[in-house]
Amino acid sequence: MTKARLVVVGNGMAGARAVEEILKRGGAEQFDITMFGAEPYGNYNRILLSNVLSGAEDESGIFLNDLEWYRENGIELRAGVRVTRIDRFARVVHAEDGTERAYDKLIIATGSSAHMPAIPGIRHPSRGYHQGVFAFRTLDDTRAMVRYARQHERAVVIGGGLLGLEAARGLQAHLPHVTLVHSGGHLMHAQLDAQGGAILRRSIEALGIEVITGARTTEILGRTAVTGVRLRDGRDLPCDVVVIAAGIRPDAELAAASGLVVERGIVVDDHLQALDEPDIYAVGECVQHRGETYGLVAPLWEQARVLADQITGADPSAEYHGTRTATKLKVAGVDVASMGLRESERDDDETLVFAEPGRGVYKSVVIRDGRLVGATLVGDVRRVAFLTQAYHEGSPLPPERAELLFGSGMSGASDDAAAVAELADDVQVCNCNGVTKKMLAEPKFPTVGAAMEATRAGKGCGSCKSLVAQIVEWAAGGAVAEDPSASWYVPGVPLDKDALMTAIRAQGLRSVSAVFAALAPGGAEDAKSKMGLASLLRMMWGADYVDERDARFINDRVHANIQRDGTFSVVPQLKGGVTTPAQLRRIAEVAEKYEVPMVKLTGGQRIDLLGVRKEDLPAMWEDLDMPSGWAYGKSFRTVKTCVGAEFCRFGLGDSTALGIAIEERYQGIEAPGKLKLAVTGCPRNCAEAYVKDLGVVAIEGGRWELYVGGAAGAHVRKGDLLTTVSTAAEVLTLTGRFIQYYRESANWLERTYSWVPRLGIDHIRAVVVEDAMGWAARLDEAMSASVAAYRDPWLERRAAATPGQFQSVAQP
Repeated sequence: MTKARLVVVGNGMAGARAVEEILKRGGAEQFDITMFGAEPYGNYNRILLSNVLSGAEDESGIFLNDLEWYRENGIELRAGVRVTRIDRFARVVHAEDGTERAYDKLIIATGSSAHMPAIPGIRHPSRGYHQGVFAFRTLDDTRAMVRYARQHERAVVIGGGLLGLEAARGLQAHLPHVTLVHSGGHLMHAQLDAQGGAILRRSIEALGIEVITGARTTEILGRTAVTGVRLRDGRDLPCDVVVIAAGIRPDAELAAASGLVVERGIVVDDHLQALDEPDIYAVGECVQHRGETYGLVAPLWEQARVLADQITGADPSAEYHGTRTATKLKVAGVDVASMGLRESERDDDETLVFAEPGRGVYKSVVIRDGRLVGATLVGDVRRVAFLTQAYHEGSPLPPERAELLFGSGMSGASDDAAAVAELADDVQVCNCNGVTKKMLAEPKFPTVGAAMEATRAGKGCGSCKSLVAQIVEWAAGGAVAEDPSASWYVPGVPLDKDALMTAIRAQGLRSVSAVFAALAPGGAEDAKSKMGLASLLRMMWGADYVDERDARFINDRVHANIQRDGTFSVVPQLKGGVTTPAQLRRIAEVAEKYEVPMVKLTGGQRIDLLGVRKEDLPAMWEDLDMPSGWAYGKSFRTVKTCVGAEFCRFGLGDSTALGIAIEERYQGIEAPGKLKLAVTGCPRNCAEAYVKDLGVVAIEGGRWELYVGGAAGAHVRKGDLLTTVSTAAEVLTLTGRFIQYYRESANWLERTYSWVPRLGIDHIRAVVVEDAMGWAARLDEAMSASVAAYRDPWLERRAAATPGQFQSVAQP
């Protein structure tokens, strides 16, 4: 039987979900499917872009369907190809690269685009957006923001809705100063009432973000690049980065230009068909249905199911009647949920409000004629599933209204199992991925992890994870097994770290391939496990480790940081941030010789040469004749220092000399995560030692305080005081012992700011300082062996490790 031709214009969350639903209904046997996507990727979760911006999530972790998925399902994906015209009469779509595809059925899923208000200075006459101005909508937007923000100091985010809050929080990972400017009277005014918005503001400001409400931006300042923004009240806010997060608009230009009925969006009927076009459908944020457009993901999932039923004939009676939106989100780390009315509108409306500003908690419900017509939750959303069900179904409410906000179930049930049992099967548990209670409960998943992997529940903002676990456990009658893979050090070898290290030692496994052959199921190699295993083996075996280059990430293969355009970043070592005129001249000469596009001072007091071609790396290192600064990989990075006692009038200790001594001893030591250190000469903390993986602070009496587990990036945490010592020699010893214990006991990619609280500072102090376990000598010996095995990786300039190590390729 000849298959019909299905063309999908749009490869975003709505378009890809519609195709997934079509495939579930046997669509692969009915259709030859072609998809056009304006972005050159597979389908990714746009909700997680804020995590990519902050650095909390790697780009690879946000993709829902990679390119292999399209191949496996026989789908022709035209990635990075924009459709420019639909010929409805010839039934052909035309793309900007000249591609033409005939269709029997057409789905338009062009989504939405960022709304960029007409603020003077937002655009440059010849190059689009003014330099330093960004939208926040796509993966490319996010990449551009990260790249630019790292080179600047101050950002202003315009818009205090969900996108603006997420952008502000993400930018904190790259800039020291972030200001949020919102024209409304309170944050998230479309979802929250004034009191809820005020409590959310307190939580956001506690993160270090300046918030200005009731302020309209009238101009973006700066001739060649952004220098600030001007507000309507005449204030100028200095900044060099501006992010516009002023909402979204349906992207319906293609449909309008092609003759379809378009108002605010593409007008569709209850079958998701474009008006008067029986073979053209539309789905997602580009759609206008019964006068409504939607900017949330939950309606997209409902639309995708109805469209799939219609287009495959699985259920010709299926109809979409609109969505009563209930949002549940994690906004800049704060849980927020809202549905229906934000506050009472009639004199006889009942309102119940609970506020605890000190904890950042706010809850309110609006009741009309005994039915829930609105709810707002900030900081504590444990009741959201039950409130959502009452809101959607109009079910009777308990006489004791407080049970809505604090009870375990609608009937006042006291345990989670009873409360979960009362949820209807079609209650949406995960809004981000459209997962219902029934999808989690009926398969009887053996573990919570298996349920999340199969359904994607909890893979979006993460606010539903606790409810997902409750439902899976309830469905299994409490017989849910502990997910064993949660404790595996790497995903491809079914052993936790202790067991893995024991097996490696017992069998003398000195290479990554040997570990796979001996310990992985069926001897299968796993690409995601290679980096973690290589780091672990180097730590365990030192000079006896057998290096296999394919076990390394590109950064570790060429000992430089790969950049977005395929060039590399070279950072020579400047111990403790100290250099000489001769070194500076040499760096300047090398930068000129190799036409380095950017020379930048890093936050770790070093000089970064950015934009270096791969093939130029060995010669550049030879000309520099300086050691690697280890600005890549999971390892000891740098020791930041202040001026210290030698020059500073407040200095209490020689922080510069001690910082150099620490860096000389522990340079390049492998670790589960990167290690950033600092030594500061007095408690004024100019070197920011309190927020480093390990920080040393000079105090009165010639003594030194050691702080561990600090962070000042995507996560902010003041380090815990490990101990106070009297000599620099003690600092050196305890630094090495602490790092070695971290290397041996931390999970792969677990930073010290997570590891220290997990083990507890008292336990770490007992092991590292007090030697309560009797491990000190062994830890010191192991670290000494690693120090002795150190070799500057830039020495490979004299003899490449592999023939193609420094050969240029289009995409390394």
